[in-house]
Amino acid sequence: MSRTWTIAAADYAHDHARLHALREEVFVRGQGVPAELERDALDPLSFHVVASDASGRLLGTGRLTPERRIGRMAVLEEARGRGIGEALLAALVEEARRRQWPEVSLHAQVHALAFYARGGFVPSGPVFTEAGILHRHMVRRLPGAGAMDDVESAAAVLLGVAHSARRLVGIYSRALDPGLLDRADVVAALRAFAVRPGPCQVQVLLQDPGTPQRNSAPLLGLAQRLPSVFAFRQPRDPVDTSYPSAYAFNDTGAALFRPLGHRFEGEGGVEDAATARRLRLEFAAVWERSRPCVEYRALT
Repeated sequence: MSRTWTIAAADYAHDHARLHALREEVFVRGQGVPAELERDALDPLSFHVVASDASGRLLGTGRLTPERRIGRMAVLEEARGRGIGEALLAALVEEARRRQWPEVSLHAQVHALAFYARGGFVPSGPVFTEAGILHRHMVRRLPGAGAMDDVESAAAVLLGVAHSARRLVGIYSRALDPGLLDRADVVAALRAFAVRPGPCQVQVLLQDPGTPQRNSAPLLGLAQRLPSVFAFRQPRDPVDTSYPSAYAFNDTGAALFRPLGHRFEGEGGVEDAATARRLRLEFAAVWERSRPCVEYRALT
């Protein structure tokens, strides 16, 4: 289906009335944000993008401030679910990259964390209240890996790995990482990747395949429904079975690495090509000398 909307840079001096009308519709009337907080002194200094339909009507907007922060992301309710927000975010990230900024950040409403995670942003720091709404600070490196300090940030990187993959996702885990790989948002992201048109594969190396099977891990249930996509193997070489870390990667340069597989701390990002390449090579070598998980044949 062809797009019925376009993304373009806005001239704030010319377009400010339309920008604020849209933001007031979304934030003030839609979310109850106080009207005096909708605009600020950064607006004239910021880079703005807009989404417009064929008639020129604004459907969405967002801005990039001199503080290297994305904000005021707003899409009309009737225009949501069409990829507009994702395209606005990508345009703002691309502008930050054009300016050669090392990273860009944003304050995400908590309910929208998964949306920004799919766009490569990783949560950092505690939840806080802004304009009466719960938010969390998120960062995307341009390029490179960001720190993961809890399960939420690790899950965010996994969402980015799955969303940005082209044909391959690789996962190295001891026992499908309870608390992480069994999260509904992570499983949903892997499912969305697995059902895309065209051939794709999720390869999983498991040091302990028995525990996920006994615990009816959700990822195994997904693999049962999509047996042509998911493949599981168990390392047998003593060097591999004593490997302490856990990681994931894809074929477009996204990577996640946790030095200790039983902990969630580590580093990751959707633009970490050197790490993704290294992990893919190491994974391929272990994959070749590992055994297929025959106990999963009833599942897959």
